[in-house]
Amino acid sequence: MTTEQQTVDQQAAGPRPHTELWVERTGVRRYTGRSSRGAEVLVGSEDVEGVFTPGELLKIALAACTGMSSDRPLARRLGDDYDATVRVSGTADRENEVYPVLEEILEVDLSELDEDAAARLLVVVERAIDAVCTVGRTIKAGARVDLSIETD
Repeated sequence: MTTEQQTVDQQAAGPRPHTELWVERTGVRRYTGRSSRGAEVLVGSEDVEGVFTPGELLKIALAACTGMSSDRPLARRLGDDYDATVRVSGTADRENEVYPVLEEILEVDLSELDEDAAARLLVVVERAIDAVCTVGRTIKAGARVDLSIETD
């Protein structure tokens, strides 16, 4: 199916419903993140067991976006059952409360390809990630965050 056919199919199906996202406080420095599609994630500070910190979720979102953005070109060349892991790390600058550098490593076995085919595939994969990884593109571009506070 071409991209044009996919776009026509999506338009015929109508607009995608907007997914609502929110967090609810469930304890001291503990929250549960929820989506209107029924997903949940436990969020809290580093001293709370069994939760992700917000910074860890940022890193996981980046790694997942990289993986998903590279999925089609890798599956086309390696088959749908290929294995991949995206590792992500970055130390917080606590004085400024930012992650100055986030490092990703995409681990994928290309040993069945010759050197030239592997190199061409990596170019395609990097282009795909640069073009469609919304999380990575947002981090690189910087995003304005508008906060409003509602009170009773």
